[in-house]
Amino acid sequence: MPDTPRALPDFTSWPSFPFEGDLRVKPLETPVEVEPARTGEDPSECPACTAPDEAYIYVNERWRVRAMDRPSGLPMVLILESRTHLDLGDLPNMLAAELGVMTVRLERAVRSLDGVARVHVNRWGDGSAHLHLWFLARPYGRLQLRGTFLSLWDDILPVISEAQWRENLALVAAWLAEFGGTPLAQPPRIDWKAPSSLTQSVVDVRLEDDAEKPVEEPAPPPSGPVAEETAESAGAAETPTESAPAQTPEMAPVPVAQDAGPTPPMPDADAPSAEPKGEMATVPAQSAPPTAEAAVDKSRAEKKAEKPASGKVARTAGRRSR
Repeated sequence: MPDTPRALPDFTSWPSFPFEGDLRVKPLETPVEVEPARTGEDPSECPACTAPDEAYIYVNERWRVRAMDRPSGLPMVLILESRTHLDLGDLPNMLAAELGVMTVRLERAVRSLDGVARVHVNRWGDGSAHLHLWFLARPYGRLQLRGTFLSLWDDILPVISEAQWRENLALVAAWLAEFGGTPLAQPPRIDWKAPSSLTQSVVDVRLEDDAEKPVEEPAPPPSGPVAEETAESAGAAETPTESAPAQTPEMAPVPVAQDAGPTPPMPDADAPSAEPKGEMATVPAQSAPPTAEAAVDKSRAEKKAEKPASGKVARTAGRRSR
């Protein structure tokens, strides 16, 4: 009689279940009488006991934290191990108490990373005999990854960048070191690329700026009535017109002084002169040709200077007539 296929469990319809389509349940194998030994049952052959501290991201006197050998789909996957070769049920009270403190401390450190919503803490213990707890960070906003199947999604999701992975490791190690111990994870190395010369760097920046500027295409020539009007305007602008000849110094207008009135009579030779004589006499300085305003001012000044002289001439003429 053929075996009837078993109905699929309800979790296969959960949103967090990572598979869909036609599924079937594997048949159960026959139980064994003696289970095989786990990895590292003998402390001398235990990989965790023989691993150096350099293989971990953080160490202290009794605990060590290590990561996977390469990044995976989740932001962070870490393992907390005891230095002493013990399993969970073999821990003395002091280490059992410290395990609780270290679990909370490491959960907080992982949850402090950007983009982490929750931290799943798991302990299976079927593969290795050395005590180890798993810490898996669930990405923020990925509601489909909630629950039991987060460890399966770690192998399905796209792998995060190695630079981001190493930066997260360094942040967690630094967080734990605030309470003692030694952080061994280093941040990613920055690949600085210095230019060969400052001039070359400036030229490269200008070339990048020019490349980003949009190229302006010339506007098409106008057509129709607009083109005819434009052509007429251009022809009119090119037609030479008669213009007044440029003025030369010889053609410049000569300023004319205003009428200063009737010319006063010339004084006699014996009449006192208004001009100073001897050492007080000065030689007039040469000046530039007077302008119209300067000529007017000079004429007014001459009139004021000649008025006293005219009065003296009139008085002298009256004395001689007597």
